[in-house]
Amino acid sequence: MLYIIGLGLADERDITVKGLEAVKSSERVYLESYTSILMVDKQRLEDFYGKEVTIAYRETVESCSDEILKDADKVNVSFLVVGDPYGATTHTDLVIRARELGIPVKTIHNASIMNAVGATGLQLYTFGQTISMVFFTDSWRPDSFYDRVKENSTIGLHTLCLLDIKVREQSMENMLRNRPIYEPPRYMTVNEAIEQLLEVEEKRQEKAYTGDTLAVGVSRVGSDDQIIKAGTLRQLLDVDFGKPLHSLVIVGHRLHLLEAEVLRENAVDLEGLNVVLRRDYGIDR
Repeated sequence: MLYIIGLGLADERDITVKGLEAVKSSERVYLESYTSILMVDKQRLEDFYGKEVTIAYRETVESCSDEILKDADKVNVSFLVVGDPYGATTHTDLVIRARELGIPVKTIHNASIMNAVGATGLQLYTFGQTISMVFFTDSWRPDSFYDRVKENSTIGLHTLCLLDIKVREQSMENMLRNRPIYEPPRYMTVNEAIEQLLEVEEKRQEKAYTGDTLAVGVSRVGSDDQIIKAGTLRQLLDVDFGKPLHSLVIVGHRLHLLEAEVLRENAVDLEGLNVVLRRDYGIDR
């Protein structure tokens, strides 16, 4: 059996009972390490599970899946994913390949940022399309996400922005020379995401959002030290959200009174937030 197991958001204790039972029954355990990260290291997982955990890098999962699937028709193998297993298409591909080989697959779900973002107080029913934001480079500054934000904004829906992580990335020189030397990990912050959002709005000038648009920045959701801060994009630009992982929500215009109340609780500037709520949403206390 191939088990695809969601680990939740924060630490080794977030795995479900069903997931833990599957891990303990497995001959091999792999941890996917490139679409997201836990807030604890591999050793903590191994101590808690009582099992050795092998890190599965992108190239292992996408190009060498046979290594993961070897003998999984005869023994149990666990593939661990931070959050929920189907937050990334890579994992769907692994399931398809397993089934093509006649390997039974069982998925064990868990919390992910896609539902835990409800901690912001914004109702999940009023979220639109989720976007991914990648780090800009000098020669590559993609803005395809902008159209999705605009579509959401047009019908008043919130937009969850998933922020880029770079792990086990090579410089162009090392890649060309085929040297297994990797750059230090990088995790996009809320501040960097807002800078890129405002740059694209300045270029597009279609008012999908502005510096005065309400947003909520979050970090380490699900942990004991999670941070949730609400304000305009311009206000959040200077807020320190601390260690990764970060996410951002652009608030839509279909804002319920209860949602507004939670935004007030997390406001970086309550007076300024109330001004925006009155002006743009017609919501007063």
